[in-house]
Order: sequence, then C-alpha cells, then structure tokens
Amino acid sequence: MSLFRQLWLAVIASTIIAFAGSFVVSMLTARHYLEQQLAIKNNDNASSLALSMSQLDKDPVTVELQVAAVFDSGQYEHVRLVGPDGKLMIEKSSPPMAGDVPAWFIRVFPIKSQAGQAQVSSGWTQFGTVELVSHSQFAYKELWDGAWHLIVWFIIGGGFMGFLGMQILRRIKRPLDAVVGQAQAISERRFINIPEPSTPELKSVASAMNAMVDRLKTIFAEEAARLEQVRREATQDGLTGLANRAFFMNQLHAALNDDDASPNGSLLMLRLGDLAGINKRAGREAADELLRRTGTLIATLASGTSGGAAARLNGADFALLLPGIQNPTHQAESMLTGLRDLVSAGLIDSERVGYVASGVYQHGQGIGALLSSLDTALASAENQSGLAWCSAESGCEQHATSSADWRKVLESAIQTQRLRLIEFPVANNGGDIMHLECPLRLQATENGEWLAAGSFMPMASRLSLTTELDLAATRLALERIAAGIPAVAVNLSGESILVASFRDRLQAMIADKKELAPRLWLEVAEVGAFQHFAEFRAFCEAIRPLGCRLGIEHFGRQFSEIGRLHDIGLDYLKVDGSFIRAIDTQAGNQAFLKGLCSIAHNIGLTVIAENVQSAGELAALPELGFDGATGPAVPRKMNPAN
Repeated sequence: MSLFRQLWLAVIASTIIAFAGSFVVSMLTARHYLEQQLAIKNNDNASSLALSMSQLDKDPVTVELQVAAVFDSGQYEHVRLVGPDGKLMIEKSSPPMAGDVPAWFIRVFPIKSQAGQAQVSSGWTQFGTVELVSHSQFAYKELWDGAWHLIVWFIIGGGFMGFLGMQILRRIKRPLDAVVGQAQAISERRFINIPEPSTPELKSVASAMNAMVDRLKTIFAEEAARLEQVRREATQDGLTGLANRAFFMNQLHAALNDDDASPNGSLLMLRLGDLAGINKRAGREAADELLRRTGTLIATLASGTSGGAAARLNGADFALLLPGIQNPTHQAESMLTGLRDLVSAGLIDSERVGYVASGVYQHGQGIGALLSSLDTALASAENQSGLAWCSAESGCEQHATSSADWRKVLESAIQTQRLRLIEFPVANNGGDIMHLECPLRLQATENGEWLAAGSFMPMASRLSLTTELDLAATRLALERIAAGIPAVAVNLSGESILVASFRDRLQAMIADKKELAPRLWLEVAEVGAFQHFAEFRAFCEAIRPLGCRLGIEHFGRQFSEIGRLHDIGLDYLKVDGSFIRAIDTQAGNQAFLKGLCSIAHNIGLTVIAENVQSAGELAALPELGFDGATGPAVPRKMNPAN
C-alpha cells in the first residue's frame, strides 16, 4: 500500500475515532442532563398537584377530577395517588411513547424518568402521596435531534478537514514525488536535479541525491573533456585547429557518396607559395603565425556554408569543402584577399605568395578524379607569380534553377504525394535488425527520377517547407509499421523542431496511432539538436511520453556537448561516418570512439555507427563498444532484434 494511501487511512481512522468518542460522550452527557431535567420536572409537577389537592375538598370525585386534569395534558406516563396505608387510591397511566425515534436508538441510549412524589394533606393529617412520571418521548426526541446535528456537523467538518488534509498531503507528497522521480530518472540513467523541499527529512534526501547527480555530471564533464582532447588529436591539425588530412578525406568521401549529402558542391585548395623560405628567413614562430592566420581564414569561409569543412592537408596545403555551392568565386576571391592581408601584415615577403584552385563536384564522383583536376588547376596557378586562382572545369546537373522553381517542385510533390521512403538496415552486433532507417525520397516530376534528401532538403529548409516533408515522412513510417515492419527510423530536420505547431501536429499524429509509437524511431542531426537545444528539449519532452525512441544522428563533431544529453530522455546516438571510416586502422579514432561509447552507455544511450563501408570496420566496432551499425557493409538479415 502506498504511503499516500496509508496517510489517508490514518487521517480517516483518527477522524472517525475522534468523532465516535465525542459522539458517545455527547450522547451520554445529554442523556444524563435530560434525565435530571425530567426528574426535576416530575418533582415540581408532583408538588404542584399535591398543593392544589391539599387546598380542595377531599371527596373522591374532586380528587379524581384533579388527577385526570393533570394526566389529560398528555405529558405523563402515569399519575397515581396512594393512601397513607400504601393502598392505591387513583391511577391514570398510558403506554410508553417514543414518537418517531428509532427503537435501536432507545435501546442504545435509554432514558429513565425518575418519578416525582409529594404529600397531599387534609388539614394536619396526611391524605395521601402523589406519584407522577412524565413521558420520556420528548427527551428521546431531543436526544435524537442532537445526534443528527452532531452527525451533520461531523460531515461538514469532516469534509473540510478532508479537503485541508488533502492539500497538506499533496504538499507533503509533491517533494516526495520529486525525489521518487529523480530516483527513477537515475535508474534510467537520466541525471536531473530537483528543488530541495522545506521538509527537513525530505530535504536531506533530496540534497544528498542532488549532490550525487552533480558529482556524476562532473565526472561525465571531465571524461568528455578528456575525450574531446583525444578527438582533436586524432582528427585535427595541432597548429591550426583545422581537420587533418585523414579526417578531411573521410568528410570528402561522405560528401561524394552518402545518399543524404548535397548532390553537388565545390572544393577549393590553397597552397602557400614559399612556406619553407619564410620559415628559413623569418623563423619558425613567424611561419607558425602565418599558418594559424591562414587556418582562421579557411575556417571562417567554411563556417559560412552549411556542412562546410576546412582542413590542413600538409605543411603548406589547405582545403575547403563547400557542399551545395556551385560557384565558389566569392570564396576563392576571399582567399586571395586574405592572402593580400597577410602580405600587408608582413607575414609573407616573397613573390610567391599563394595559389588557389577550385572545382565543382557531383554526387557519386570519384575522389581521385576530383583531386586530379584540382591538382592540375593548382599547377596552372603555380606557373603564375604573386597571387593566382585557377578553376577546374566540371559539369553539374540541376533539377531546379531558382527558389521559385524549387518551391513549385516541392509543393507539387507534397500535394500529389510524390514522396516515398527507402530502407537501410540498422543491425546489432549479432546481425539482427534493430530498425530500418528510412530516409525520404522526392520525385521532382511525374515519372521522373527520385531525388535523395541531400538534393532537396537544403532548399526546403531555405523555403521553410521542411515541416511538411517531415510530417509526410512520419506518416509514411507509421504506415510501414502498421503494415508489419518491426521498427522504422525517420530523420527529422533541425529546422522543423523549432516550430511549435510542427511539434503539436507531430504529437497528435503519433498519439492517434499510439500503439505503433514504440516501433517508431525519430532522430535529429547533431547540428540541429545542439544549435537550438531548448527547442530540441521541448521536442523530446513532447514526444517521449508517447513511447517513441529518440536519437541524434551524425553525432561526434560536437562531442563536448554530450553532457547536455543526460536528462532529456534520449535513447540512442548514431556516430557520424567520418569517424568510422577506416576505424580498424586508426588508433586515435579508436580511443576517442571507445570513450564516447563508454560515456553514452553510462547515461543509458545505445550507440550506432553510421556509414560502415568495410568488413574490417564492422568487425572493429563491437570491441569499441558500439551496439549496432548501418552502411554498405551491414548485411541485410531480416531478423528483428528483441
């Protein structure tokens, strides 16, 4: 039995006992008082009758008339006149009367009416004794009415006390519920703090649990900071902070081959002209400062493009990846301007300043062909003195050429339901399917080709149409689950979760088919989740009670933010494929990912690897702590995981 119910029973029992005691005492006291009043009344009436009879003639008719006159008033049970010798002279009696008072009440609280007596004299001699007993029906009636008044007041008082007790118990129960909720959250590996209640006993418990949560958060933060340093050492250039060559090549491979990547973009390379000479003439510190400033320039240009990436490939070579940018003229000219500023600052004093090459790529293009064309363009630039920029020629298909065209395409596809989901298996370490990841595809024209999300989602985001596409994807996923698919994962745009109406519509859609919700996995990209974390938290709080599985995809680049995930109720993380590529041969990334999995497991998260390309990568994942994987190397084995 719950503590709350026990407290209620204790309150009710104590109230009933108090009432029963007060009721019995009140009834006995009232009965004793009424008996005394009846006795006084009987004595007074007997004395009055005796005095009246003493003053009148004592003939039998007159005496009987006086007795009858008193008796006929209806207030007496019997009136007697007894002679001095004890013989009954006159008696008038009637049966006991109780009125409408229940017999059981009379049995429980009997009232004894003590007879009143007085002497009747005739001159100086005793004529007889008058004995008079009043009916007790009026006393019973008074006692019965008093009992009802007590019961009514008890009901009123009990109701008020019950209401007051409920408020008090709720006030006591509220901090207790908070403590229980915190304990339950900790058991689910969600570490939350609660306000400390004013009740001393509960305050000490809440304070101790909050202190434990704070210690755990500190441990996680320290471990996350350590692993963030490991990640930087494994993936970044130590001097400039840009991605190193190995990690950048993974990013470039993903941009060219991932289905959800942009269908085209640009790649720029910058080479400092005389780094060795500057190092020799001005010293190592000057050369390092030149490299840092160049890295800042490249990083700034990358941050201006969604999904942009910057890297230092080797000593003097830098690269800039710009997904979705088909004309990199602005970025190339900005590079040249930045190099001129370095010359003006005195960091470069040679005729060989720097060279820029740019090229446009298409989805599916080979890395070798792209880099070869850029190397040719860079060689052409190096044949010129000072600053030079050469562009490698590359074609590019376009399905829509303007925002207006794209809007027509997207709205038409949504209205006519030219949308579908494709399937990629996500399997656990035993090869069983955890769920099917189902990204959205859109048909630009009737009977036309189906476009990957990377082809239309950037423009949908710009045109504020991601909410309709995400709702359509969720609807299609629920239809697949209803058709028998064990579990389906849907990618939601970060822009969509910012919209309160989208969250409400999504919640209503899932609630309408709540029995399917436990088999629906919803995930948001890392950038969208952390860039607007308050809205992402609101999204999780709205959807989690429905039973859906919630996760973050493409995770890893903002690993230092993992401490913010401990209390929002996530279920899983999908680690970005750029960290997984060649993981079987990269010791630095292995150390980082092993720590990532450990921290994620400590806060109750399942960890899944994305875009696993080879059997070697797949074989290395379980030892690092991964729970599952997706990608070309994952075999499709349609055995749902339990």
